[in-house]
Amino acid sequence: MKKRIFRYLKHIITTFVILGILTISFGLYHGASFRYAENPEMMNWDKDGPYVFSKNDSVIAVNYIRGNQDKGFYLDQKEYASNSKIAVYCYFPLDDTRFEFTINSKIEIPANTYNDNAKILAISDIESGFKTFRDFLITNKVIDKKLNWTFGNGHLVLLGDFVDRDFSTTQVLWFIYKLEQEAKEKNGTVHYILGNHELKNMQGNFDNTSPKYYQVSSILKKQQTDLYCTNSFLGKWMSSKNSIEKINGILFAHGGIHPDLGKHKTNLDEVNQIIRNNYYKPYYPNSGKSLEQLLISSNKGIAWYRGYFKDDLSQEDVEQGLKQFNAKSIVVGHTLQSKVNGKFNKE
Repeated sequence: MKKRIFRYLKHIITTFVILGILTISFGLYHGASFRYAENPEMMNWDKDGPYVFSKNDSVIAVNYIRGNQDKGFYLDQKEYASNSKIAVYCYFPLDDTRFEFTINSKIEIPANTYNDNAKILAISDIESGFKTFRDFLITNKVIDKKLNWTFGNGHLVLLGDFVDRDFSTTQVLWFIYKLEQEAKEKNGTVHYILGNHELKNMQGNFDNTSPKYYQVSSILKKQQTDLYCTNSFLGKWMSSKNSIEKINGILFAHGGIHPDLGKHKTNLDEVNQIIRNNYYKPYYPNSGKSLEQLLISSNKGIAWYRGYFKDDLSQEDVEQGLKQFNAKSIVVGHTLQSKVNGKFNKE
């Protein structure tokens, strides 16, 4: 009798173990990842920042959160002339990482077309995972272990959704800003192309945002929408970015180009400017057929479209968007894939 019970329990335990392994494997295959959500250091907000806001036309306030959950938080705030270069740091508590950089108030709209023979490395959907982002760049020799740019004149293309989900959005965004400055000094380029989650944050949709940033906003005595408005340095910087670029004949966008876009006579300058003009206006799945309505639709827009992987497209449908911008191929993120996936002619 005891042997029978033991065998029965053994079969049950074995079944649960196999199911657990299959579940984890299925999740990883479809793009899931292990996060640090249970690490108590995620609640360590001491030295979190900087949070930078314009007080008026001539003064910028730089804020760091200090304190802890038990004794309470307070702000360490300093003010600077808006035209000055401000030396700051950013701290990541999980492994005690700190990087330093300079904030320059001059923000320019980047070019959207580049032609050279430099290397290109693209990555998307980091979703606030600072450690994953940093380690990926080290492994691929874009930066060294001291977090300095080592990619020379290469193109680092960030295909959107670098915010939301996790708790280190601030660190990820400032790290992109830091690398952008360093790349320029080495004749390289960091291309931060906005995805639908950047747009959702700019438009006040925080459904996928870590609860941390509601608390951070409260400590700053601001609304959560203030974190990425144009009065915020990060918001102003993000709102200068493009939604689609062409590098060495290859298009880069977060979602993709809906075939209907090929019916409109347009160019990258116009497309980016139309979308930029609507960064702070909430998107929805509109049914309009105008160029603007198409570009800002939350199912057909360039930052939202999933048709390359979800729709029954022909080769002609795909090429219609490429011909529009005289491109040979397009690289996108957004839609989960288990590995880099070449579709259609794969050229």
